[in-house]
Amino acid sequence: MQEHKLKSRDITSFKDLKNYCESEEFKGWDPYDGLNSKVFKATGFQHWDLARLAWIQGFKRSPINFRKLLLVPKEFNSKGIGLFLSGYCNLYKIAKSGDTSFGTKEEFLEKICFLSDLLIEKQSKNYSGACWGYNFDWQARRLFLFPKETPTVVATTFCASALFEAYEITKEKKYLETALSSANFIVNDLNRTRHNEGILFSYSPLNGNNTVYNASLLGTKLLSICYKYTGKEEYKNLARLSVMAACKGQREDGSWIYGLLPVQSWIDSFHTGYNLDAIQFYQENTGDTAFKDNIREGFDFYISNFFKEDGTPKYYHDKTYPIDIHCPAQLFVTLSRLDRFNQYRGLASKVLDWSIKNMQDRKGFFYYQLKKGISSKISYMRWSNAFMFNAMSHYLLEDQKMKNAVAID
Repeated sequence: MQEHKLKSRDITSFKDLKNYCESEEFKGWDPYDGLNSKVFKATGFQHWDLARLAWIQGFKRSPINFRKLLLVPKEFNSKGIGLFLSGYCNLYKIAKSGDTSFGTKEEFLEKICFLSDLLIEKQSKNYSGACWGYNFDWQARRLFLFPKETPTVVATTFCASALFEAYEITKEKKYLETALSSANFIVNDLNRTRHNEGILFSYSPLNGNNTVYNASLLGTKLLSICYKYTGKEEYKNLARLSVMAACKGQREDGSWIYGLLPVQSWIDSFHTGYNLDAIQFYQENTGDTAFKDNIREGFDFYISNFFKEDGTPKYYHDKTYPIDIHCPAQLFVTLSRLDRFNQYRGLASKVLDWSIKNMQDRKGFFYYQLKKGISSKISYMRWSNAFMFNAMSHYLLEDQKMKNAVAID
């Protein structure tokens, strides 16, 4: 096996990102946090759905950050904390192998315990099990308002999955017990819709519109992990029904549209990665290999359609812009999860190089989106930095595995 040396630029980039996030104490702004503005709340327009929607979209689309001026505070976001926690678990494994380039085991263990305890503290209350939402009100078009900390299957899965990782390192039972209880939230609190001989889980308890494959499959991922620890057949059976619905909805070329509504018919990069990861989790944790061809076909479409030869990541299968930071970041997670990192090491390196060159600020944070016109280079802690922190930790961990394999050879 040929040795691959991690580039000094990759190391510096991650250290800069890590230092930035730690200096901000993992708090920050979010693309969708406009309704946290104290100025907006003082106007009285917060009771009007159209005003809420316009205000959120104005913040999200503006390349200029008005949050400080309009008194939007920097806060913890539970999904962001979950992503940071997963990243530090990867860093702990790197340090445990003897590589202390990024810090010591003791340093990372302290961060793991801090972030895990913070997640337990930030749970949404009065639901069947552990669950998490976002730190802002969110207006979903003119259909409904998600109040602050309304739990979602997306946030819950990222948070609970990270707690399972933290448990495996610390053996702290409260992390395991909290993560396992999240299955009750999936089973009892989320709505389900029959689809393609299976089911689709809803995005949240408030949302009966169960049309999005990746959200439902994240519920699958979490149930499959809980099944691994408990052996409860109910978890496996529900997870299989969700996988079945998604796989029967997979197109002949291996792709998935985002959702079933006419306005959800696009095919994008990182949500495809979410789908693949979730089905792979299901397969690994249940031993059910019935959907291995769906994983293979989906991955072939993913790797062939969302990355250019020079490492430029694409948002959609048929067009490039806007380039969201999730697009390059999810590649490293998906390659790691599907055990394809070594095979596509060259592509991963190109994509990381491109991302550092084009989307990382000198201060260490990563930009939100690049567009053909004016881009949004605002630092968003959950969307950009936590996601890239976790993604790069996968890249670094895979690099460490390769080094260990070379040493053994």
